[in-house]
Amino acid sequence: MNRRLLVPLSVAMLLSVTAWAQTTGQYLDVFMEKVKPDRRADFDAIGKKIAEANRKNHGDTWVAMETTYGENNAVTFISTRGSYADIEKGSDAFMGALVKAYGEAGAGKLMQDDNNTLVSSRGEVRRRRWDLSANVPGDPGAIAKMIGEARWLRTIKVRIKPGRGPDFEALLLSIKAAEERSSEKTTTLVSQAVAGQEGTVYYITWLVKSLGDFDGAPNLQQLLGDDGFQNYLKVTAESVQGSETVINHFLPELSNPPADYAAASPAFWTPKPKPAAKAKPKAEGKGK
Repeated sequence: MNRRLLVPLSVAMLLSVTAWAQTTGQYLDVFMEKVKPDRRADFDAIGKKIAEANRKNHGDTWVAMETTYGENNAVTFISTRGSYADIEKGSDAFMGALVKAYGEAGAGKLMQDDNNTLVSSRGEVRRRRWDLSANVPGDPGAIAKMIGEARWLRTIKVRIKPGRGPDFEALLLSIKAAEERSSEKTTTLVSQAVAGQEGTVYYITWLVKSLGDFDGAPNLQQLLGDDGFQNYLKVTAESVQGSETVINHFLPELSNPPADYAAASPAFWTPKPKPAAKAKPKAEGKGK
């Protein structure tokens, strides 16, 4: 859901581009918002209205997540797209749902109110690199189930020095081979920024059901062995300009997930509204 394209056309990850990959989404359409600390409650209230309007009016689909370890009050919205044309279709569906719910003036005001809660925002398009990803489930339904059951994501953002992309990709392929030989079979998802970033940037992501699932995972030295790990240190020193690791958690109340994500964990993604609190009866003799 690229909200930057939408007000007016101005206001992530998850997961070999083959016919199979096309069915699961070739691109990630990512929109990141940095919220003013004193406006977070307003931001959440507006986000819930936006998500509800899209749910009720067959609008766009996306998952929202918040950075827990990393920059505070950073919220990211990610939609899967099969093509660039689908990005535009998703934007049209998003705005169409808001207009249907609130009218053109109301939709514009809602998005401007959202913009007023922000310090900054940015959009990115990332291409899913299935060729560099490891232990990916074998069909779209299994991928949807994995995402739908996840609650946390750890992502390493890696910025590559000019001209060193092929060296880094060769390293990722060696890590992929080691991960697929390992008995752990941890799924690692790789994507690459193709718009909205400077230079060459890769995102390496793991999804888990709980933070405890990160415990006990084999480290790179265990996966690669001593010689392989020394090569890893050499290549990263020569190729990597910088990196950042963050941990995010999903925000179902600000999401409108695809149906197959929600079906994997309906109580999480589509919780029932809380019943309204009953008014307390007035004490006898009061209010007269």
